[in-house]
Amino acid sequence: MTAEINFTFEEMWEKIMACDRKYDGLFYTAVKTTKIYCRPSCRSRKPKKVNVEFYTTIQEAESRGYRACKRCQPETEHSPNVEVVRRVIDLLLAYHNRKLNLEEIAAHAGLSPSYLDRIFKQETGETPRSFLEKIRVDKAAHLLKHTQNTNLEICYAAGFQSTSHFYKAFRRSKNLSPSDYRKMTKELGNDSEYKQQLRESSYAR
Repeated sequence: MTAEINFTFEEMWEKIMACDRKYDGLFYTAVKTTKIYCRPSCRSRKPKKVNVEFYTTIQEAESRGYRACKRCQPETEHSPNVEVVRRVIDLLLAYHNRKLNLEEIAAHAGLSPSYLDRIFKQETGETPRSFLEKIRVDKAAHLLKHTQNTNLEICYAAGFQSTSHFYKAFRRSKNLSPSDYRKMTKELGNDSEYKQQLRESSYAR
């Protein structure tokens, strides 16, 4: 099973704004003005969106003239299990919309289910199952914010097998129902547009 991951620019931007360590090692943020690249979870001051590029490998970022951030040290590995866990995360991201069980995931990694469960939790603080659920919630949140798809369509597109599980997992993660989350992001978006219009009108004076 070959894992191919495709993030949009907006999805990667959302991950770095949230400093989401689930995505460390899957892509790197490069800042044009400083020529530095970072992990998605880096806590350094966030750059302007227009100054950001994303790369899927360290080699690609460095070949474009970027150097590693001294704060998050994206070029360093923290344990021998990092590469195994990263391959598993690649799989979860690529197939989040499919039904996956621990045995299938462990077979992909070439490990026993119990051993994978243990080292995955050591590295991420999550089991593969709970990690996959959070990936699905993130995907659903992105679709709620950027599409007009119904909650039912989003539920299955994100990989949830039932609407009840979708609503329960989403509320547990976001403290909002999917509908309330969509309403909130729409209101925040309208507020941001209004503030931008005010700034533009003041510049025109």
